[in-house]
Amino acid sequence: MEIKLNKTAKCAVIGYGSWGTALVKILQENECQIGWHITNDIIRNSVINDGINSKYLSAANINTSRLDIFSDINRIKDYDIIIFATPSAFLADTLSHLTESLDGKFIISAIKGLTKSSNGNYITIAEYFNQSYNIPFSNIGIITGPCHAEEVAMERLSYLNIVCTNNDNAKVLCEKFACSFIKMNIQTDIYGIEYCVILKNIYALTVGICKGLGYGDNFIAVLITNAVRETKMFLDSSYSFDRDINTSAYLGDLLVTSYSQFSRNRTFGNMIGRGYSINSAKQELGMIAEGYYSALCIHEMNKLNHIDLPIVESVYRILYSKKSARLEIKSLSEKLK
Repeated sequence: MEIKLNKTAKCAVIGYGSWGTALVKILQENECQIGWHITNDIIRNSVINDGINSKYLSAANINTSRLDIFSDINRIKDYDIIIFATPSAFLADTLSHLTESLDGKFIISAIKGLTKSSNGNYITIAEYFNQSYNIPFSNIGIITGPCHAEEVAMERLSYLNIVCTNNDNAKVLCEKFACSFIKMNIQTDIYGIEYCVILKNIYALTVGICKGLGYGDNFIAVLITNAVRETKMFLDSSYSFDRDINTSAYLGDLLVTSYSQFSRNRTFGNMIGRGYSINSAKQELGMIAEGYYSALCIHEMNKLNHIDLPIVESVYRILYSKKSARLEIKSLSEKLK
């Protein structure tokens, strides 16, 4: 049954990384109370005692008087809109402790990656909730950029996209997130935008590799142009929809992730290009670079689809087949147009 949201619907955020913290900061501008699932004792105590997340996005000041912080995920029974902002690799483990039903809940994914279905296939987060918890797609939404958590912490003007099938529900959600430093747009292409978010992290990681290898802005411009072409080819081949990928929800998100100093995927790639091992880059970054995992997921998916994705395949070989980054990017440069 399709949920009809109203202004009194209460929001809870699952996830306490940079993006989860940023979403809490945004919501506190409008909401009287926000639920926040935090299982890390150190972070939970720093939020309660100091009004900051001491590990992630410490520049964001949190109004603790508006928070209901809990470690038991089953407390989501008290909330209507559940916003998931965990890394995709940790979603199943987080939900493994859930015994309360998700029936009657509106699910929003702020996750930028893929997870596995019960039969081992890679699927989007929206597909995961639909298949594993029988949540109809009409009760699932996506929130996406172009937006980096660090600029939200500084209250720099940013734009977010709410993606869901019901325009009235989208308007309610926009009212909850819109504030002096956040402007909202509405989209309906759940599948396309979810995959675009996944792909853009791979492409941003590629940009980082190229910068680490010493390639300049001229080459990067051509690389990103080809990334747009790959994205369109992937989306059109896998799910036809009347979409314009030259808008902020698609192209804008790709650009900010590829160019921003705050992009963890670009930073991770830069370290790989400079010669770091995968483990060393992970350790120094200290956060999840979703593009690393997404490169494997899209590579595996494409074994069935056979879509021409030379950038994705080059990055996969660098990250998972231990091929020389310099030789792979040189070979890729011959395929770019």
